[in-house]
Amino acid sequence: MDPDKRRSLLADAAERGTRYLEELDAGPVYPGRSEIARLEQALDAPLPDDPTDASEVLAFLDEFGSPATVASAGGRYFGFVTGGALPASVAANWLATAWDQSCFGFVSSPGVALFEETALRWLKDCLQLPRGAEGALVTGATMANFTCLAAARHAVLEREGWDVEDRGLFGAPEITLVVGEEVHATVLKVIGMLGLGKGRVKRVPVDRQGRMQADRLPEVDGPTIVCIQAGNVNSGAFDPAEPLVSWARQRGAWVHVDGAFGLWARASRELAPLAEGLEAADSWATDAHKWLNVPYDCGIAFVRSPMALSAALSTSGAYLLRSDRRDAIDVTPESSRRARAVDVWAALKSLGRSGLAEMIERNCRQARWLADKLVEAGNEVMNDVVLNQIVVSFGDDERTKKAIAALQSSGECWCGGTNWQGREAMRISLSSWATSQADLERTLKAILAARLAQ
Repeated sequence: MDPDKRRSLLADAAERGTRYLEELDAGPVYPGRSEIARLEQALDAPLPDDPTDASEVLAFLDEFGSPATVASAGGRYFGFVTGGALPASVAANWLATAWDQSCFGFVSSPGVALFEETALRWLKDCLQLPRGAEGALVTGATMANFTCLAAARHAVLEREGWDVEDRGLFGAPEITLVVGEEVHATVLKVIGMLGLGKGRVKRVPVDRQGRMQADRLPEVDGPTIVCIQAGNVNSGAFDPAEPLVSWARQRGAWVHVDGAFGLWARASRELAPLAEGLEAADSWATDAHKWLNVPYDCGIAFVRSPMALSAALSTSGAYLLRSDRRDAIDVTPESSRRARAVDVWAALKSLGRSGLAEMIERNCRQARWLADKLVEAGNEVMNDVVLNQIVVSFGDDERTKKAIAALQSSGECWCGGTNWQGREAMRISLSSWATSQADLERTLKAILAARLAQ
């Protein structure tokens, strides 16, 4: 491509992307059926025989693709736990995409490797995790849990004299896995992926907020892994770390923390007491694309023992040249990987310690405000709003489901449904830097209108 045409194309992409973000507030949060159908119809074509000009490709993406997207980058999307990407991280992501680096090790991209080393060091600092822990940037919390539990599997079997990477699980000592009754589904998925048997886990009863009950832990013997939760996916509640870790230590068990969003409470002096004691665990998983507000996909794994992590995941090959520096290929499941570290570094650099804490605290204040207003209007908030999650019922299950459907179809905002402890509920997650007080007031009005429409 001619350099001038390339410059024009990339400038056009930046202009279209910027305009998309600027217009988010004016449009619906979720695409309508007509926008989805329009894209589907436009895509219903065979692969062209001849090349298409790149400017036409970009125009197609914007004309048909943009209207069919979910406005999760805006301030009125409260589904799942989705953080809108910070401007600095979006810009960094665009630049890093232009760099197009292969990030498996120092030799493949010294620049990105240095950004990654720094980003991981800063993350351990703000999350108050052991300085000697090794980190890995992966696709999301599922792979972060996979990374940590692969290290855990190695460590607990190594103590039994078993090399699981070499010998596999055939004939290996059985590993006991202890999880809470409300363990996140992705942890169970990872347990299955690692060949540990998700149907074999020992489930610990939980209280009304979804916290594991430390006085109801099972009897265990032999190699054991305990998975505790920092931020229940519905209520936002934290498992009691100190008694759980103490119990595990007495039995020689590995403690893993699934902290996809809740671990970020440790970046706030105000909220850190919720996560007290988690620093004593052996591994931690979280998401940067949740509460650090970087572009998808970006998960983070930390493991106290660098040796356990590298033993579980390192690889070698004749052409995979090693350096005398940290090589990500030795501590991550992936070899080919994008420059996630650039997004993370840019977000942390732009926010600083105080900005990160303020962003997290602001979302929690917003959650409390919205929950209070919903209660004042006669609705039932089912959880203690300790973090950024609200679980609300509008009466019986049928009325609640209808209210959720009405809200989603309105396009004013988007909140998902959940079934929590046997009841249907609306689940509201506040985790975006972009959410303003005006967004909250508009959202409250929309939720109340959806409830009254039933």
